Amino acid sequence: MNIFEAIRKDHDIQRNLLDKLVDTSGDTEQRSSIFKELKHELRIHANSEERHFYKPLIPVDMMQEHARHGIAEHHEIDELLEQLEDTEQDSSGWLKIAKNLKEKVEHHLEDEEHTFFQLAGKAFTDTQKQELASKYNAHMQEQR
Repeated sequence: MNIFEAIRKDHDIQRNLLDKLVDTSGDTEQRSSIFKELKHELRIHANSEERHFYKPLIPVDMMQEHARHGIAEHHEIDELLEQLEDTEQDSSGWLKIAKNLKEKVEHHLEDEEHTFFQLAGKAFTDTQKQELASKYNAHMQEQR
């Protein structure tokens, strides 16, 4: 497995949780549970991705701006998660923020998978891609 496959696998988990989250309603145990799981997944993924994908790319001239952009989007996602935490789950505003979060995360995932991965693929050797995947997966397992 290479770093791109490892990250894409976690992206699929995030997409699934986002779909489930926006299908919930009211202040229910289901909504709370899915939100808690999604929040955890997004945070550990961002942490692992920044350490084992973005950080090694920052020294590469053609990748530096892309890496910084990706990290900035992680911060925007964190802000939306905080807004959700601070909003009553049965208010109409909560679902609006959740849909905004879904849109932001999906945009970020598309950016990575359709632009960033292709460029980063040129910056890493095959061995580096596999080593990064091992470190990324180990870090994810440790945090789960």
